[in-house]
Amino acid sequence: MADYTTQSIAKAGTWADAIETCVLTYEERFLRRKVLTTARQKRILVDLAHTTSLDHGDAFVLADGRFVEIIAAKEPLLQITGDLVQLAWHIGNRHTPCQIEDGRLLIQNDPVIGHMLEHLGASVKEVLEPFTPEGGAYGHGRTHSHEHGATAHAH
Repeated sequence: MADYTTQSIAKAGTWADAIETCVLTYEERFLRRKVLTTARQKRILVDLAHTTSLDHGDAFVLADGRFVEIIAAKEPLLQITGDLVQLAWHIGNRHTPCQIEDGRLLIQNDPVIGHMLEHLGASVKEVLEPFTPEGGAYGHGRTHSHEHGATAHAH
């Protein structure tokens, strides 16, 4: 039995005063229905209408109107430096999620992609940090498949 239940999300900046936090990896922040464990070891049943990509700072809205903040967990990543425009193109061309910052790119720790980027002149370093990659090209975030343009589902 879950301690909390939720059927909705409040986007970052639209809520205040969380009673609890839930630390989730990038993959765990893509969900529809799942039981999660909060930082204080409470169980929360998430039952959303659609599969949703959650961002760091969003919150689960509990049945009683209180909030549980979503925190991006630290996870193994590759920090990429070098000619960022060229490197970002190659990362994007492989549909690899990428966090773009001044002076560096962050991707999930994928040795094959890391090796390819080194061959293109990148410096690649393993880091342990929260992963909050850019959203999708059409503003819909990530999807399960490679849907593009007119074939994407309307929201």
